[in-house]
Amino acid sequence: MSTNNKDVKLRCLERHYIKDNFSATAGVPWPRGKYWPDRTTFTCSSHMNGSIALQSWVIAYWPDGSIKWTAHAFAADTDVASSYSVEAIPTTPNHLESVSIGILIKQDTCTGPIEVDTGKVRVVFPTTGSELIKSIVLNDGTTIGQNGRLILRSKASLPTETEKSDNRQFLSSIENVNIDQEGPIRALLTVRGNHRAVDTDSRPQSPWIPFILRFYLYYNSDSIRIVHTITYDGDPQTSFIKGIGIQFDVPLKDELPCNRHVRFAGVDDGVFGEAVQGVTGLRRNPGLSVRTAQINGEPLPPMDTWLDEVGDYMKWVPCWNDYSLSQLSPDGYTMKKRTAAGHSWVNIPGGTQAGGLGYLGGATRGGLGLGMRYFWERYPTGLDIRNATEATGEITLWLYSPSAEAMDLRPYHDGLGQETYDEELDALRITYEDWEYGTGTPFGIARTNEIFLFAFDHTPTSAQLSSSVQYMRNPPVVIPDPEYILETGVLGTFWSRSVPTENTTPAEAEINRNLDFLFEFYKTQISQRRWYGFWDHGDIMHTYDGDRHSWCYDIGGYAWDNSELSPDLFFWLYFLRTSRKDVYRLAEAFTRHTGEVDVYHIGPWKGLGTRHGVQHWSDSCKQARISNALYRWIFFYLMGGDERTGELLDETLHAEKTFLALDPYRKVRRNKASYKPTVEAVSISLGTDWSAFAAAWFISWERRAPGWEEAKSKLLSSMAGMSQLHNGFVTGMALYDTQTGQIHPPSHDLSNQGVVQISHLSAMFGLFEICAVLVNCLGSDLPSGFEKAWVDYCLYFNATAEEQSQRYGVGFGNLILRQGHSRLTAYAANRLEDSVLGQRSWKEFYNVDGYAPDLPWVSRSVTGCLVPVNVEEANWISTNLSSLYGLAAIQNLALVKRALA
Repeated sequence: MSTNNKDVKLRCLERHYIKDNFSATAGVPWPRGKYWPDRTTFTCSSHMNGSIALQSWVIAYWPDGSIKWTAHAFAADTDVASSYSVEAIPTTPNHLESVSIGILIKQDTCTGPIEVDTGKVRVVFPTTGSELIKSIVLNDGTTIGQNGRLILRSKASLPTETEKSDNRQFLSSIENVNIDQEGPIRALLTVRGNHRAVDTDSRPQSPWIPFILRFYLYYNSDSIRIVHTITYDGDPQTSFIKGIGIQFDVPLKDELPCNRHVRFAGVDDGVFGEAVQGVTGLRRNPGLSVRTAQINGEPLPPMDTWLDEVGDYMKWVPCWNDYSLSQLSPDGYTMKKRTAAGHSWVNIPGGTQAGGLGYLGGATRGGLGLGMRYFWERYPTGLDIRNATEATGEITLWLYSPSAEAMDLRPYHDGLGQETYDEELDALRITYEDWEYGTGTPFGIARTNEIFLFAFDHTPTSAQLSSSVQYMRNPPVVIPDPEYILETGVLGTFWSRSVPTENTTPAEAEINRNLDFLFEFYKTQISQRRWYGFWDHGDIMHTYDGDRHSWCYDIGGYAWDNSELSPDLFFWLYFLRTSRKDVYRLAEAFTRHTGEVDVYHIGPWKGLGTRHGVQHWSDSCKQARISNALYRWIFFYLMGGDERTGELLDETLHAEKTFLALDPYRKVRRNKASYKPTVEAVSISLGTDWSAFAAAWFISWERRAPGWEEAKSKLLSSMAGMSQLHNGFVTGMALYDTQTGQIHPPSHDLSNQGVVQISHLSAMFGLFEICAVLVNCLGSDLPSGFEKAWVDYCLYFNATAEEQSQRYGVGFGNLILRQGHSRLTAYAANRLEDSVLGQRSWKEFYNVDGYAPDLPWVSRSVTGCLVPVNVEEANWISTNLSSLYGLAAIQNLALVKRALA
């Protein structure tokens, strides 16, 4: 596809399960300088069905103000096609087209409830109180759900440590409701609040655990997607979360018990389905038509028409009031039911990994489906149905099940006697953990989950419910052709597509096989090693222990990876290179984790992430390199400007402010006794720190996010200051003015004579990518001398000591991660059009450190009594090296492929 075309082809990542609920938003890139906001309209068509209704808006701009990315919403009744075409049509501001169909939103007063009508359901959102949704009403006026609220339970201590532990109940308390989008195809309402104690008499407690709920409603859709975010703001020593859920009442009045139905999604396409009062399996047979109707969820004929006088005996058949499904591990769920509180539960055969969707309703009136994406992956979870025999039933989705142990977020050790920085650094030499008292806190971390509501006008068949589960677990993703994305340059030009041709060399084919192996290996490890759980799902481990045949889940800095050396970028570039749906889904879950759990969203460290550790928050190293906005950049745009991810991108702008409160180099700084940061002079790394700042500024500028003018100014000022340093990036550290963005020489070289301070980590956390993007994107805005400073760093990092000394007066010493840095040499070769440098980059890729070509590039099975469960292992694997090999391979092929022998 050429960028000269007016239309862009899009395709569904997965479409085999989508039937009657398409409901999707897609991101589409556009070449620089071609289309302009307020002067372009967009249309959509498919080869199957012609014109398709579309809602469009701009989500990013090129520096010249032209459109860089647009987002497009598809209505739920859009027919699923193999491909779509979005066309940009230049026009005048007075002739922009509007979509005639649309969602209707009503609000009588500025503080009154908000009613949203999708054409299939009417949903009423209160703006105060505890109820998030007042009612969900079908077109025929039937209310199938009401009084939706968040619920939270907590304990003051763990029962194993005290004889008695107080249980507390909390409900959602709304602070504000905003209509963030009111379009013809898609509406977005955002509700913010916290959880307020139900009983405040016994022990007063302030509201806590702030939440953000984003409700996405699409035209002609009977489903609602809820993006549910909580931020932890408790004291892990005294507040132990016991349950986190969302709950709805379901009207059932006038529905006979034998016409009331319960459904739970089981394993794969499986569904558990029962009536509250069954007519099958009885001693007397009501007739095949009656039994079949109940199994299918259809209304039963009048009882006096049943065979064998079964209707007369139904008063003796128990009605089941309560049902529960508990997924307390990634390997198994249990189910049970009871006739009433105070009576014994009866076990129902369970299974392994439940689909995560429950339903309560009636055969004559329909009902409500409630479910959660990543249900079993983020155990402990659950679904509860209560009062199924009453006039009003209740369905609850537990994001953290109260049937599990209370959530324990306390530090996993007491410090082992570490009291000084010297002792902490000494401990790091053995466990690789950078521990410090009081810093291993979860205060400020977040978790985002996707919840789905389904409004059914009848009890769904098993096939319909199974289809809803597939839609919920793998929501539609519509993406442009990656070849076209690459042509536009919107996500950089440092990656290439993997399209085997007759010109593919054996060396390139081998690299492709190695990349495939690395991805498949981590995909398998996630499953086999059970890297799942409420806080853990999405992350991978850092280091392997071959002696135990286990990853170092319990060893300091060798446990959870927390974006160390940019695996986020590796997975996303690998997706762009291959277009594989399994790669997308893994990268998506990874991004949802690293941007939420590994980063602080409130408090003094807002905008910083935590270095790799046993707990995602346990290490004392809080740095901007972990929260780097680039790690969420690709996902944000492919998702059409995902709002929660956009919020995370905005938060990274706060990172620079934290340097006044927490010095990331406090333990190793030579002048730590005299160093006093001020707003005009904060010491930062020109690698890991500035790259994170620059990414946040650049993305804010291109998105035109709040404060983007300041972000642009700081970006350009810092780049100009970098260019004026005598040794550019090789200077290593510099003084940064948090008010203006200006860069000045470090305190030990205020006269700018030139110092050399090189770290092997500087370019490994997005510095390569953001510099390449800036050079490629800014055009006339690019400060003079910046590109030369960056190319020089790329040129000399892996150069010989003699070459380094000739340029800078001193060699760089014994540096590591040279394979990962081969892409810097490749970049210099590409910019300088130097074929010799290109050959050097491949020698560095193959012959220095990292993964050697003669490695086995296979895993082996470990079975029997050596391990608890059979697993695959590759002792030579290191996630640090995997990330760098993957990035270097993809980027070298894009930059100097011709030099590959």
